[in-house]
Amino acid sequence: MNYKLLILPILAGSLIATGCANRKPATNTTVTNGTGSVSGATTSGLGTDSSISAQGGSTLGVTDANRPFLAKRVVHFDYDSSDVSNEDYQTLQAHAQYLSANANSKVALVGHTDERGTREYNMALGERRAKAVESFLTSYGVRADQLEAVSYGKEQPVNAGHNEAAWSENRRVEINYEAVPPILTVPNSR
Repeated sequence: MNYKLLILPILAGSLIATGCANRKPATNTTVTNGTGSVSGATTSGLGTDSSISAQGGSTLGVTDANRPFLAKRVVHFDYDSSDVSNEDYQTLQAHAQYLSANANSKVALVGHTDERGTREYNMALGERRAKAVESFLTSYGVRADQLEAVSYGKEQPVNAGHNEAAWSENRRVEINYEAVPPILTVPNSR
């Protein structure tokens, strides 16, 4: 039997399965708001939007009422579900309000699953979760070009345990703000 012919489909399948996971992993940071620190907010290689964590008074799209909801950057899901829970509506509404008021802000919506199920199924479920959050935000006026849905499936758990408590932490979508690049100025050439 020619083993070279068997290797090609396996190699192609693994390249397709890993094609969506091209972003840097999320890390925990501390986001400071007007009333103190809120830890556990997540950022990725995209950076953070500093106007969300501004000190003191309100910035465009950030009110005292929605400030604690903007500090929350993770929404969780039930087992095998991509339905946004009622508990996360206020958080997503606050992010939608901020993004609508700040047209230059962009967000990566990073979907994750727990370890149960095949890699392919979990990549698709992570994408459905990210797309569900994307759909929610666009229904509240956020432009589609401000959002990017990405799935890591089960590849980046935040809790390595093998029980329901760990799995419920891993079923999530992270809301990662992209840093807005500074305006470039060209120096006078004399």
